[in-house]
Order: sequence, then structure tokens, then C-alpha cells
Amino acid sequence: MKLKNIQNFFSGKKVFITGHTGFKGSWLSYLLYKSGADVTGFALPPESPRSHFNLINLENNINHIIGDIRDRELIFDVIKKSKPDVVFHLAAQALVKSSYLDPVDTFLTNFVGSLNVLEAIKHSESVRSLVYITSDKCYENIESPIGYKEQDRLGGRDPYSASKAAAEILFSCYARSFFKDKLLLGSASVRAGNVIGGGDWAIDRIIPDCIRSIELNKPILLRNPNATRPWQHVLEPLSGYILLASKLYENPIEYGGSWNFGPSVNEKVFTVKSVADRLIKHIGKGIVNIDESNSDHHEAQLLQLNCDKANKLLNWHPNWDTEQALKATALWYKSFIEGQDVEKFTLSQIEDYFEGKL
Repeated sequence: MKLKNIQNFFSGKKVFITGHTGFKGSWLSYLLYKSGADVTGFALPPESPRSHFNLINLENNINHIIGDIRDRELIFDVIKKSKPDVVFHLAAQALVKSSYLDPVDTFLTNFVGSLNVLEAIKHSESVRSLVYITSDKCYENIESPIGYKEQDRLGGRDPYSASKAAAEILFSCYARSFFKDKLLLGSASVRAGNVIGGGDWAIDRIIPDCIRSIELNKPILLRNPNATRPWQHVLEPLSGYILLASKLYENPIEYGGSWNFGPSVNEKVFTVKSVADRLIKHIGKGIVNIDESNSDHHEAQLLQLNCDKANKLLNWHPNWDTEQALKATALWYKSFIEGQDVEKFTLSQIEDYFEGKL
């Protein structure tokens, strides 16, 4: 998908994004704002002054609303007043470790909060396209080397994964029970995971943890150096969400359902340690140490998605391979550390991505 196609579709359209102050949400909001969309964001406040949301000056360029998706009346009121054409639901408690520490809040946010969003859309007359973001962790992970397909079993050992599987079941219920009667509404759930890119500062994620260590001139401590993930740049799934949103708007029946967005199953597998090593290479400093202590919490060692459906039916394919994604991510953080204009750098990476450059 080219930038001009995004601009042609989204220019002048009203877009509502939950979770716009988060890592993925801020990239999506900025991309759509620069494409001419009238963006309304609904989320909790950004978690730190150097959040991506703050660094790219997003508050001054979109309709920025502080709110909690667990507040049913507020989410109803905001969607009613903003009258969006397109909705992207990203707001979530997205960390596995945090879900062990506070499973109740995780389920309240990821399940009840999602329920509130779906209810608001059920009562909306304006929404024509809903992209409902969950996670690759919604699948019952048996650590198979074969990528999970959209029809595979849902489940979750940890509270985060279970909450996302539950959110998927909830979406399926609403799609089949309520949205089928809204003939102009196209709705789909999307699953992607382990996105990387500039502006992610979350605790207990490999890239942000590496950057914090590099900034402090401390060794990078790795708990699971041999664990693998389907690493992809944040713009990869976002390009899929945007493409799907346009298809749902134009043909709601054909493109409804669930979709995976991730690297090809033939993409070279990278371990956590190889990711850290490449960050050090591109940034130009840092060292790695292995943390031998055992975690009390289970962490999957392997998780891969099969994206044949998106490849064939949407003609969606990644623009950057894992090496390019890691390089782009490292260069963003390097620009931040060196005090460059982060908004300009973010825009340049968006342009490079959609033009297939780096």
C-alpha cells in the first residue's frame, strides 16, 4: 500500500482511535493525521514525558481526549459526539508480566473495556469500518514451528493471553449477533505481535530494556536469550490495519472476520540475543550479559503467525525484513539519544517504509 492510497482514502474521514497515546497508537494516529484524516484519540495519559505521543507533538494535531475504556458512559458519549467513519480499537493492558501482577485490571481493560467499545459501536449510526486489535497471543500456544492460522484454537496460559482470547470471542459474538444487522458496517479483528520501532518505552520489552541500558552505560541483561519472536516493525501491522479498514469500508461482508499480520513464516528467525546484538551494532555502543536467574512466570519461547490470508486476499506483504526492521528501530533511538527532531525522523521513516526504502 502506498502513502498516496492511504491519503486518497482517509483524507477528510473521521477516525476514532482508542489507545492513541501508546506506542502503536501514536504511530497510527500520526500516520493518519499526516494523511489528512480528522483523528480523535481516546486513551489514558501518556506514561512518560518522552513517550512517542509527546515527542511527535501529537496532542496539538488531533482531537486528544483523555479517558478510560472501562468508563462505559464516557466512551459512549465520545463516539456519539465524534461520529467516526472508521474506528481502530487498540487500547489495552499489553504486558504479560503486568497481567500476572494485576490480572483483574488486565481483564477489566482488555475484556470489559473492549465490551464497552463494541457496545458503543453497536449504537453508532456513523461507523462504517471497525478494526479491533487483539494480539498473536490470543492463540493457544503449543510452541509449534508452524504458524497459527486465523481459525486455530484460542486460549492463553497467562492472564494477558487469556484476556486477548476472551476479547476475540467477545468480538465474534458481537459480529455475529449484532453487527450482521448493520449492513454498512464492516468489522474485523486483527492479530499481530512483538512489534518493534522507535518510541516504545514499555518495561520488560526487549528493545526498550536494551535502550535504557545503553543510555545508562550498563550491560543489557537478557532473561531468555534464545527465545524467538516474529519481530516486525510497527509500520508493518499498521499498514495491514489501514488497508483492511479501507476494504471493510468498501466491502463489509467480504473482508469481515479475523486476520493475522506478521512476518513470513520463511523469514529468518531471530533470537532475543541476536536482536540485542544488532541494536548495539547500529547504535554503536552497548554490551550484553545473560541473566541466569529464573523467572516465576512462564514465557513462551516460540510464537509464529501464518499470514497467508492477508497475503492472498488483501495482497498485503511486509515491506521490511527483520534486519531492516531492527536497523530502522535502532536508528530511531539513536536519533533520539543524539537529540535530533524525533517528529521529522518519524515522518521520514514512514515515508521510507511506504516507498520500500531504508
